[in-house]
Amino acid sequence: MNTSPNVQIVLITGMSGSGKSVALHALEDLGFYCVDNLPPELLMQLVDLEHAHHAKHLAIAIDVRSASSLPLVPEQLKQLKARGLQVDSIFLDATTDTLIRRFSETRRRHPLSRGGPENALLDQRHALADAIELERNLLSDLRMQAHVIDSSVIRPTQLQSYVKAFIAAPGEQLTLVFESFSFKRGIPSDADFVFDVRMLPNPHYEPELRALTGQDAPVADYLRRQPEVQRMLDQIHTFLNNWMNDLAQNHRSYVTVAIGCTGGQHRSVYLVEQLTALFAPHWVTLKRHREMDARFSTSATS
Repeated sequence: MNTSPNVQIVLITGMSGSGKSVALHALEDLGFYCVDNLPPELLMQLVDLEHAHHAKHLAIAIDVRSASSLPLVPEQLKQLKARGLQVDSIFLDATTDTLIRRFSETRRRHPLSRGGPENALLDQRHALADAIELERNLLSDLRMQAHVIDSSVIRPTQLQSYVKAFIAAPGEQLTLVFESFSFKRGIPSDADFVFDVRMLPNPHYEPELRALTGQDAPVADYLRRQPEVQRMLDQIHTFLNNWMNDLAQNHRSYVTVAIGCTGGQHRSVYLVEQLTALFAPHWVTLKRHREMDARFSTSATS
């Protein structure tokens, strides 16, 4: 069956406990018809059925519970794109320690956990870590073809906003994501490139700038006057600019560039803002400020 070119399909995959239900709820808010835990064997049938009912926005979650048929999915996505659909893939990830903690707190069983008598806490943790590692291996092909979002240290409201921003971006060309972060809270696992800017002059040590961020004019003016900061900005811009066409021609759909400093508030934020402004006229560009977004989501929900 031929499908209309303005039909949009979003595939949500990822690690168990990484937030797939949160992502689906975000898409439901955007008017998507959402289907959770769809067996891959039914994917093409579902698309044809929904098209017959004139559905324009369809979100489908497929996970490791369909492990035996996961190898079908890459070819199915290729066929759907050949039929003129906009197909976006999002893979939700988190560190193993984070996933273990989430399963322990909710007392849920991992889909790949073996049955049997309960063991000591250490043995349970070891078995859960093994199940998570097996899941990573089973999902590795899907991860390589998707836009990865690391949910390890972000709040559900942040995850929802990241999903909505990604879906709102045009899907016809490579999407470039710039993300600021704090090294104290870990390197984002979704990053394709990571730049450490902790050696740059730090506005934190200027009393009048400490409470501000890299989005504020006084901090931006301070950093703009520092030769090392401008040199770092120029070199990151040159490096990425030299390779963007090659990445796009290599069938990459998503590239995430993470900029890290000590607190994720001043230097990394400023550089993400500057890089976004430089690349936005030429590429589909998104920006995220992991630590600042977390503070905003806390105040918005308190």
